[in-house]
Amino acid sequence: MTRTRRSVRRAAVAALAVTLAAGTAACSPSDTSPSDPSPSATAEGFAFTSPDGTVRAWDVAERGEPLELSGTDYDGAAVDVAAHRGELVLLNTWYAFCPPCRAEAADLVAIDADYPELHLFGINGTDDAGTAQAFERQFEVTYPSIDDADGAALAALQGTVPVSATPTTIVLDREGRVAIRVIGMIDATVLRPLVDALLVEAT
Repeated sequence: MTRTRRSVRRAAVAALAVTLAAGTAACSPSDTSPSDPSPSATAEGFAFTSPDGTVRAWDVAERGEPLELSGTDYDGAAVDVAAHRGELVLLNTWYAFCPPCRAEAADLVAIDADYPELHLFGINGTDDAGTAQAFERQFEVTYPSIDDADGAALAALQGTVPVSATPTTIVLDREGRVAIRVIGMIDATVLRPLVDALLVEAT
């Protein structure tokens, strides 16, 4: 990693450490991580846990195997996260009448606009197409969602990281491995520094 990349990543990590020290509001999970590390906040590392355990990030050596997940969006187009190897991918589970899903929608749309290097996909295993698309119109969602009526996408996530709450947000690194997980509603002030650090990570 170059000196510039290290400096940018160090700044993002330091900002995140301050934010995490203040705590984040979300569900209270009791699950484990891909390799169940003991995250720590340091200026050089990428491993973190929030005080309540809802936000976790893993350093490169602690990440599991690439996630294999595919499906069809509500317009009938195929979605396959493997097509985005070499880029970052954010996956967000949601359904239309989930209050925290509605509350975080604007933040996710803003992240989609601000990070062209990050590909966002929703996963909805609850709603029919009409309900899901009405939500997308109401909140001006700019990214596609997998119609997971058969539960295949959620099953793929459960085989990689435990998903015990909706919403859950996962960010995959350039190799398709889980690098960041947020259980419950995202806090953009926490998620954005993590994405910034991941973006400058050496390929």
